[in-house]
Amino acid sequence: MLTLAAALLLSPVSTPVELASTPAPLHGTLLTPDGQTRAAAVILPGSGPTDRDGDSPQFGIRAAPYRLLAEGLAERGVATIRIDKRGIGESAAAGGAEADLRFTANIDDARAWVAEAAAKTGQPCAWLIGHSEGALVALATAANEDDKVCGLVLLSGAGRPAGAVLREQLAAGLPEPLKTRAYEILTELEAGRTVANPPPELAAMFRPSVQPYLISWLTLDPARLAATYDGPIFIGQGTTDIQVSVADAKAIKAAQPRATLALWDGVNHVLKTAPADRAANVASYMDPALPLAPGVVEAVADFVLK
Repeated sequence: MLTLAAALLLSPVSTPVELASTPAPLHGTLLTPDGQTRAAAVILPGSGPTDRDGDSPQFGIRAAPYRLLAEGLAERGVATIRIDKRGIGESAAAGGAEADLRFTANIDDARAWVAEAAAKTGQPCAWLIGHSEGALVALATAANEDDKVCGLVLLSGAGRPAGAVLREQLAAGLPEPLKTRAYEILTELEAGRTVANPPPELAAMFRPSVQPYLISWLTLDPARLAATYDGPIFIGQGTTDIQVSVADAKAIKAAQPRATLALWDGVNHVLKTAPADRAANVASYMDPALPLAPGVVEAVADFVLK
């Protein structure tokens, strides 16, 4: 049995990293293996106030999937940078005004982080590991043919444009006539037109200050982006994910048949073993002590290192 001192010597090395940006720097954590670094990756977070560990503390979400993934990959020789995106966590000051935000900023930042990961680890390129909305960021970043991107790992990512996903969510949660009005607003935004004075009940989603960001996001089709990318793609999807479906993963695979698709039975959106029952499924979002589901880290590491 290893002594405590010996075990500590084998621990991955965690280092804060800072990336120059306007109006303020971006921040993340570089986790490198104790031994040889065989590959490097950037973990791109999902939508909303999701931090570098995959948590949204203000919503009680403390599953820490990105930290657990980074730790598991480090044990297998893969260094990672996991990031606080603009406006979140230690990168809060880099967010700027909401009306100035565009989805393209996520893409520009991902490209900069890829170059930083390669430089920090001495690798010729770095992988993009995108989770949830981060999978779309990864696809859009790779579409720019950046030679610093080794390939893509897409975890729990939508396979349809955001408008289709939003309509599905609105159909389940809104009564008439609000649902019809929400659909009308979405159609206008998809056409690149802003909408003045959305109903107060829809302001959380369609307030004027967020509409330019939505317009820049709604134009992106993950399946189309996957179809045009000629690098390696891994798609990982759990069967008990209550936010993204197996059909989404299969849509990306159908668009890019070269991609490797892994379906994990009984794995949810935060990559943990969970039942389909909603209450029990969501409970795993609040438990950082619950490990990632067996096979998730192994599948990602095997693909990156093959």
